[in-house]
Amino acid sequence: MRLTAEEVRHVAELAKLALSDAEVDAYAGQLSEILAYAEQVQEVDTSSVPPTPYVLPLVNVMEADQPRPSFDTETALANAPDREDGYFRVRAIFEE
Repeated sequence: MRLTAEEVRHVAELAKLALSDAEVDAYAGQLSEILAYAEQVQEVDTSSVPPTPYVLPLVNVMEADQPRPSFDTETALANAPDREDGYFRVRAIFEE
């Protein structure tokens, strides 16, 4: 399956990517090769292979939560680049 330049431009637009004509041509070839490989993989008979969500047995490696005292304010803010009244001070970001 060979992707056209127009299809690559459409995908790039969906991904909000600005591509030059040279990039469109390069990506058309690369994406076409990927799709050809995916078609080849789909031809493999996997009917005797059971669904396997995980190849290794899962175990919970997290330690159970234990209540303990937290840091005092001075220790928590010791490396803060900017602070005010016992809080981290960060630059405000507003989107329009």
